[in-house]
This record gives sequence, structure tokens and C-alpha cells, in this order.
Amino acid sequence: MTTVFHDLMQYVAYPRLSGLALSPDGSRLVTTVATTTRKGTGYATALWEVDPTGEAPAHRITRSSKGEAGATFSSTGDLYFTSSRPNPDSDEEQPEAALWQVPTHGGEARVVLSRPGGVSAVQCARDAATVLVTAPSYPGADSESAHAAIHKVRTDGGVAAILHDGYPVRFWDADLGPAAPHLFVAEPEESDEPTMPTTLDHTAPLRLRDVTEGIGNRLGAGSVQLSPDGTFALAAVARPEARGEQRSVLERIDLTTGERRVLLDEEGREFAPGPVSPDGTHAVVVHQGKSTPDTAPRPLLALLDLADGSLSPLAEDWDRWASPVAWSPDGTTLFALADDNGRCPVFRIDPATGGVAAVTTDDSAYSDFVVSPDGTTGYAVRSSYAFPAEVVRIDLETGETTALQGPVARPELPGRLEEVETTTADGTRVRAWLALPETDGPAPMLLWIHGGPLGSWNAWTWRWNPWLMVAQGYAVLLPDPALSTGYGQDFIQRGWGNWGGAPYEDLLAITDAVVARPDIDETRTAAMGGSFGGYMANWVAGHTDRFKAIVTHASLWALDQFGPTTDAAFYWQREMTREMGEANSPHLSVDKIVTPVLVIHGDKDYRVPIGEGLRLWYELLSASGLPADDEGRSPHRFLYFPNENHWILSPQHARVWYEVVSAFLTEHVLGQEAAPLPVELGRTAPTEEQVRAVDGDQDGDTDLGDEASAAGQ
Repeated sequence: MTTVFHDLMQYVAYPRLSGLALSPDGSRLVTTVATTTRKGTGYATALWEVDPTGEAPAHRITRSSKGEAGATFSSTGDLYFTSSRPNPDSDEEQPEAALWQVPTHGGEARVVLSRPGGVSAVQCARDAATVLVTAPSYPGADSESAHAAIHKVRTDGGVAAILHDGYPVRFWDADLGPAAPHLFVAEPEESDEPTMPTTLDHTAPLRLRDVTEGIGNRLGAGSVQLSPDGTFALAAVARPEARGEQRSVLERIDLTTGERRVLLDEEGREFAPGPVSPDGTHAVVVHQGKSTPDTAPRPLLALLDLADGSLSPLAEDWDRWASPVAWSPDGTTLFALADDNGRCPVFRIDPATGGVAAVTTDDSAYSDFVVSPDGTTGYAVRSSYAFPAEVVRIDLETGETTALQGPVARPELPGRLEEVETTTADGTRVRAWLALPETDGPAPMLLWIHGGPLGSWNAWTWRWNPWLMVAQGYAVLLPDPALSTGYGQDFIQRGWGNWGGAPYEDLLAITDAVVARPDIDETRTAAMGGSFGGYMANWVAGHTDRFKAIVTHASLWALDQFGPTTDAAFYWQREMTREMGEANSPHLSVDKIVTPVLVIHGDKDYRVPIGEGLRLWYELLSASGLPADDEGRSPHRFLYFPNENHWILSPQHARVWYEVVSAFLTEHVLGQEAAPLPVELGRTAPTEEQVRAVDGDQDGDTDLGDEASAAGQ
């Protein structure tokens, strides 16, 4: 059986679905689908409409080479999104994302707001005409004109310098500043000038009114909740503290006056807003005490009375980390998502009693949950390790889910999925997913260690996809060791500040249990992971020689070096003391590493800076149990991506990633000669066809197929 997982070119080009928006009358669902660009060096997104009844097939509603994102509906049914595609009503270039609108009655999308620096996101009030835009603004700008002038001076002058007086300065793969996120109300431009005659579909241009003046760079990304009536927003705002620390407080922003008022501010605690109730009287709040080296974080739910500011515990006995996502239209039920035993179901919470019950009961992870206007139906995006993201309808009374006719079909899998578990020496249950090939004999096994570390292997991922390796005959073990979410606070606390202890022991325990099966070959195994999973792979390499190969991606190596250089060093200081860092740092066991290691790192990784990969690579060559010879040759390998970040995002690099990993495992786990490496790495001779293509180009030949495609034929 041949599947998409047997062909990397097909795999990286497979469409990927994400996000969901529901129109106010419940008649329209819009999702986003990413496909490879024409050159195959990136992904572009498009908006697709899905029929909520499931009767009609999905259809595409936007199309451009730049792509569209961030779909949301206004209270009147207009569809808004952001895109940097060209404006058909302007001759000017538009390299930055603008705000677009598709009117309720349909027709072509139009630009309703364009500005220097672009637009980051848009939200619309459920019951009012309020449109809230997140966009960058320079601290020296007191108007949109001043912002535009600063932007022009920097852009025309080619200046990229940023002067900081606070922390942080980077986030994941983005440099912070000098512009910082602000909230703006987008409203029709007022003018005393006579207007030119217009067509019937004319829309007055929008202007932005800043409602967060003076906020600087303290507005938390993705932490703004708009009230249903559009009169106010709740936002998590960072409060700087001494010695590079910070904590988040909850502010109420009046969208008419721009007045900001702190609602929740407590030393040692952090607050983030959840959805505002339909009547605007209450809001859900997620709050937690700052973690310490001795105490893991524990997010809790509370109900905030917006009239008197009182905060009441909500579902305080529920031992899960919940993300509140929506209210029922009558305000009697709150819906939340939470990792739970290798799944992420939809839950309902009774605000009056705090009672919690699961709505969905399948083996899936749910996201992007929305509720129909009558409150009887939910819609969401779900996935599992058996299938990628798809749009579903949920009967909120029975929990029955129905997959709608989406734009992307489920791919056929090259194997089967099982759930496995074991009990550790201290009596703790550890469970995992096990992806198995359809083979007769014992299969070689790959232990995959998830990142986070506060997370779970419970949803489909296009990165670290086990089915690509299953298609090659490997079994892939996906365990949730100590520190994983979905098993209660005690399970997290077991590994807190003790990364090389309980998590390592859990991984070995579940590995022991699985390799004892007759369908697994315990003599041919490898350990692999990224981020914290990469840290754990490094730790495994220095503490056991049981695996034939180690693959470590974007990994922490020297914890003394990592702590001050990661993009959120203040958080790391809450995680471990200096002594704990030394006790749990993999680099101190480099001399004990006798297993071949494949190191992978991207230069634009700010979460785990490239210095970790560089130091790991040098110390493997100079100090491991498998050092390089006098000519620098080593069984270890270093795959370096100068323009990738914490993840390998571009299709061509994802393909290279998988091909190099596969070749490394073939050599060291299977003991076979690996297939040739990708010619793009420059270490493999090109094929005759590739040579002829170059010769043809040099002779002036053209690709008529490309010309015809470019002409739209």
C-alpha cells in the first residue's frame, strides 16, 4: 500500500487546515487551508467556507499568492481578514498586511484599511459594529501620521536598529520593537469635505483610533477579549518588575474613551482574560501564582464580576489546565478545552456550581470551538494521531460529533495506532500512543519525546509526524512522561525542577514495556526529540547507551548558558536554581555519550538560541565518547538551517529534515546503507536529469509549461 507518507514531495504539499469562524446567524463557517506556493518554498493560506449542515461541499472564497488569514465575522455578517495581497483599487504596492472585507451580501473582497507597518489581527463584537484591530505603533508616534513618518524614515533608510530599555527583546523568532502592539478601534473616516459620487457598494474608508496610548510594549500577544456589546475589552498587560522580571495584570479598556483601568493586580500572581459573558456582567479569568524552582505553575479558573471586581473560584476541584473558549448564548454554561489523558476534549462548566462534564468523548484533540446562536450546536476543529485537522459539528446535548464536508480529505495511514501504558517503580501510571507499521516481523522502534515540556502528544502535527517513519517500517512511541499535561498537577510536579529525574525514568519505563512486545525489535531503537524533547534526547545520550542513535532538534544543552540567553529568561529563572540547573544539565555528561547523535538547529531560534546547538556540536566532536578523528570526521552529524527558527517551516527544508533524519536512522538503527542525501545539500551528485535541466537553461531553453501557467492558461 502506497500513501502520501511514502512520498515526501506529496507529504509536504498536502493541504493543512486550521482555524474556524462562525457567522452571527450560524449559517456560515469559514476555515483556513494552507497549500504550498507555486515555487514550493513556502505555504500560502486561503479561506474556505464549510456548510454547517454538512450537506454542501466546502468551497474556496479567497484566492491570492499572498494568502489570507485571521478570518472573523462582524455582527452584521461581513467577513474580515488580513492579507498582504495587492489592492485591486490602488496602483500602490502593498507589501504589508491590510484589513480586507467581504460584504454580507457577497462579492469581491475589498481593502478597508491599509497602513504602514500593516495590521496584525482583527476582532469583531458579537452584538455591535465594533471592529477592534491589533497593529504595531512606534512609541514616538502620537498619531497615525507620525507612525507613518517614522516607518518611512526607517524603511527608506534601511535602518533595522532597535534601542531597548527593558525586557524582553525577542520572542520565538521575532525581534521586539521598536514598534509595539496597540489596540485600535477601526471606524469610518469622518470628513467635512464633499464626497465624490460613489457606486452602490461604496464603503467609507476606515480610520484607526488608538485605545492603548502609552501602553508601550506591554500588551500581551493574543490576550485580548472583546465584550459582546463592543464597549470594552479585557487585556493581559505586562507589568515590569525589578531584575528583568515581569507579571501580567488584567486591565479593562473602554473602547469609547480609551480609559484603561486595572481590575486584577496581585503580587506573585498573573492574570489572563477569558470570554466575557453574553450579558457583559462577568468574565472568566485564568490566573496562577508565579512558578518557583520548587512549585510548578497551576492555572486556575475564576469568575470575575465586572461590576464590583470580585473574583470567585470556578471549578476549583478540577485537576486539569483548562482554556475557557466560549459561553452558551444564555450564559448558563461555559465551554473549555483541556488536555486529558492523551486527548483534548470539549468540557462544559456550570458557573453556578463549578461542575465539570466532558462534552466530547472520542480520542481527539479539539480547538477553535464556537457555539451556534441557539446554543444547541458547537463547531470545532479536531485532530488526533489518526487524522489531521478537520471541521466537525457537535451536538452539545449528546456530545455526538459529525465531520462536515471539509476542504481537505483524511489521508490513508500506512499503519495502525494503539494506546499503551506501564507503571513505574514509584507506582505512577505512564501512557503513550504507539504507531505501528503493517509488517510481519518485529519492527525497529523510535522513542519520540515531546517538547514543552508542559504538553501532551494528543493532536496531529505536520512536524514530527510519526506516519512518515511508520511508512519506512518503524514503530513510533509517543509517551507522556512526568511534566506532561492532562494527568493532574501531581504528575507535573513530579518532574518540576527535576528534568533528568522522573521524566527520564518514565521514558525508560514505557520504552521497556513496549520493547518487550513481540512485534518490537528491542535491538534496533533510537531516541528523538525537539526543544525540551531535544533536551531529553541529550540527557538520554549521556545516561544510557541502549539506543542505536539519537536525534536532537532545537535542544537545550548547557543550562547555565541557555537560561540567560533564551527569549524569556525571567521565566527560566522561576524554573531552576543555579544548583538545579547544574544537576540537570546534559552537557556535564558529554564524555559518557557513545551513541551517534544527529544535531539539528535553526539560526533564527530565539527560544533555544543557536548557541546551544553550536556548543553541543563542538563538545560532541571534542569531548564525547565518539570524538572526531584527526581529520575532523565523526559519526555525529549537524544539520543547520540558517533561516529557520524553532520549527522547520518551509516545505523544502522540512523535506530535507526528514530525508537527513531517515538516512541517519537507516545507517545507525537499521545498519543499512542509506539512500543518497538530498542533492540540495551539495554532498550528492546531481542526477542526469538535473544536469540536463541546467544545460538547457544555459542554452536559453525555456519551460513552456511554466510560461503557460504564468499566463493563466
